[in-house]
Amino acid sequence: MKPIYDGPPDGLLERLGRPGEYPYTRGVYPRMYSQGRLWTMRQYAGFGTAEASNERYRFLLEQGVAGLSVAFDLPTQLGLDPDDPLAAGEVGRVGVSIATVDDMRTLFRGIPLDRVTTSMTINAPAMMLLALYQLVAEDQGVSPAALGGTVQNDILKEYVARGTYIFPTGPSMRLVTDLFAYCAEHLPSWNTISISGYHIREAGASAAQEVAFTLANARAYVRAAVDAGLEVDGFAPRLSFFFACHSRLFEEVAKFRAARRMWAAMMRDEFGAQDPKSWMLRFHTQTGGSTLTAQQPENNVVRTAYQALAAVLGGTQSLHTNALDEALGLPTPSSARLALRTQQILAHETGVPDAIDPLGGSYYVEHLTDALEAEARALLGRIEDLGGAVAAIEAGYIQREIEESAYRQQRAVEDGEQVVVGVNRFRDDSDAAEVPVQQIDPQLQSRRAAELRSFRERRDGAAASAALASLSEAARGDANLFPRVLEAFRARATLGEVAGTLRREWGEYG
Repeated sequence: MKPIYDGPPDGLLERLGRPGEYPYTRGVYPRMYSQGRLWTMRQYAGFGTAEASNERYRFLLEQGVAGLSVAFDLPTQLGLDPDDPLAAGEVGRVGVSIATVDDMRTLFRGIPLDRVTTSMTINAPAMMLLALYQLVAEDQGVSPAALGGTVQNDILKEYVARGTYIFPTGPSMRLVTDLFAYCAEHLPSWNTISISGYHIREAGASAAQEVAFTLANARAYVRAAVDAGLEVDGFAPRLSFFFACHSRLFEEVAKFRAARRMWAAMMRDEFGAQDPKSWMLRFHTQTGGSTLTAQQPENNVVRTAYQALAAVLGGTQSLHTNALDEALGLPTPSSARLALRTQQILAHETGVPDAIDPLGGSYYVEHLTDALEAEARALLGRIEDLGGAVAAIEAGYIQREIEESAYRQQRAVEDGEQVVVGVNRFRDDSDAAEVPVQQIDPQLQSRRAAELRSFRERRDGAAASAALASLSEAARGDANLFPRVLEAFRARATLGEVAGTLRREWGEYG
């Protein structure tokens, strides 16, 4: 890095293009935020019961969020019912517990699904949670074609960075592409995947690694869908992305710009996509959870504000801002409101949205954009040499790269080379403020187990069993599984029963 950059990099204008035009370095829309079309303000939320989470969603909607973002607890993410022995100690702890269609109805009670968009952070059982969501929409009289939102549905990053996988890689990829195909026909406005660099970055990857590994996974999904017989322009416009935004402001802006340019070239030149919407890298951003500190937690408000600024300067389509207490527990209503106000102040008081790509043409930012792209391309080349993302994951390459990067970062903090205010410099614990932490009912698991027993007693058990048998048969063939999953939930099967049926057919990963 130099202290000053005196001129534009060679070939700058050719690589930049104009906003809303290939290669989208300067943004995916011609006007971006400049005519009042702001990014979607989301606040990721979910804890305990469906009732408690529904109350939080209503509160957030009243405070001005434009879209909901659902956090599920670990048992739900792993396809386990709350009365499963493996769910012990985790029910409702890091998200909402959902096991039945009745739970999903409660979660969205009083929320019109044709007037909000919903993002669901769910991966291995993404098809299952989207099927439940569709059934709730049917109850409201809302057509599937009117539903807008996103399921994360990004199983590859689970194998390398997050760990909430269930099935082996082959069947997992089938679930992904079956969901692509079903939504292309029935839920045309739904984003069928959110290919996630966020968790890769949070696990310790560098900015360039976040871009490279995310795009490697995206390439694998597109190849799998094409191999399954889908037309690239039939599904690619509904692919979306999810990135972290950490505190090195200019590097983060450059990262988003490089990622857009690389994706556009990959889709047009490698996959032959003709629809410009297939070339657009649309992404959601979350500020960096791993950058938050339990020490001097009020500093987290400042960190989040700078990170939100970087995300907007980088052209994000939607944004979640972390709350100051997230290094200690789930956000309280007051901390969630302050996190949302951070976005609203950025949107309405700073003037930042008035200009399109305001840092475009900056010698320094363009240098960083080119440098990040070059580093990410080199990593992508290495992954291709290994046979692509799935082969690189199975060989452990991506996992090792992330682990080594995380180790280097931690050593830099411990050695004092990287300053973390309030942690390794500028410490002052004498006036540490007490921060309230969101509490989860310790009796929640037993209550959820009782609700589940009652649900099973009230249903037609024979109908549920028949629907699960039909799903089991389909899993042994090659038909699209989404309609069978939908019918299983319509027959009042539980999440654990649906996922368990597929576990018995396919086994588990690892």
